[in-house]
Amino acid sequence: MRAQALVARNIRRLRVGRELSQEALAVDAGIDRTYVSRLERGLENPSVAVLEKLAIALKASIPELFAAPAQGEAPPRPLKAGRRPKR
Repeated sequence: MRAQALVARNIRRLRVGRELSQEALAVDAGIDRTYVSRLERGLENPSVAVLEKLAIALKASIPELFAAPAQGEAPPRPLKAGRRPKR
């Protein structure tokens, strides 16, 4: 698996595991929400500085962002819908 794809998968895995929305992660990391989306889809190559910000916001280490999935491990599922309060 390419490094870019590993980072994309792990950002999403860690974010979903901590029940953070893309917007919440972006705010915590000080980056744009659309950039988080593009990172998770493998459309962007993050700088080392951005990886550091994401790792801090996710309470993870930078090596965790490059961890290879176990054989047969399913991709991370999206968060459940309906997490926003109704207006």
